[in-house]
Amino acid sequence: MLYIPISLLALLIFGSIFYYNALVNKKNRMKEAWSGIDVYLKKRYELIPNLIETVKGYARHEQQLMVELATLRTQAIHAQEDQEKINTENHLSQHIARLMLIAENYPDLKASTNFQQLQTQLETLETEIELSRRYYNGTVRENNIQVQSFPSNLVARVFGFKDGSFFEVDNPAERSSVKVSF
Repeated sequence: MLYIPISLLALLIFGSIFYYNALVNKKNRMKEAWSGIDVYLKKRYELIPNLIETVKGYARHEQQLMVELATLRTQAIHAQEDQEKINTENHLSQHIARLMLIAENYPDLKASTNFQQLQTQLETLETEIELSRRYYNGTVRENNIQVQSFPSNLVARVFGFKDGSFFEVDNPAERSSVKVSF
C-alpha cells in the first residue's frame, strides 16, 4: 500500500521535471530564433543610412519619407519589448518598400552602381529576415503549444512560462504584397 503513494509522488516529480525541461528548451529556442532575426535587422539598420544617402541625391523632394525612415530605424534599434520591435519593424519594411517604389521614377538612380549594390544587399537581407521570421514563428508555435497543453500548462503556470509573440503583420492592408521592380 505504501508503494502507491510513493510511486504517484515520484511520477509527479519526474513528470514536473520533464515538462519543466521541455518548457526551458522551447523558451531557449525561441530566444535563439529571435537573436537570429536581430542579427539580420542590425545589418538592415546599417544599410538604411547608405540607401537614404544614395536616394537623397536623386529624390530631393522625398525628404519626408527619408526623415520617417530614419526615425523608424532609430525606434527599431531602441525598441525594448518584442511586440514593440515587431510593430516598428513592420512599419520600417513598409517605408523601405515605398522608398524602392519611388526609385522607379528616377532612371539615373536605378542606373547608379551604388544603388544597384545597395538594392541587391537589401533584397538579400529581406530574404534572410523572412526566413528568420519563419523559423522564429515556428519556435513560438512550439513554445505556445507546450505552454498551453495539458499537463505541461500546469508546470508552465507554476514557473511563469508565457506564450511567445508571433512576428506577423497586424494590419490586413499591409499583408498585400508590394511590387518592387527595377
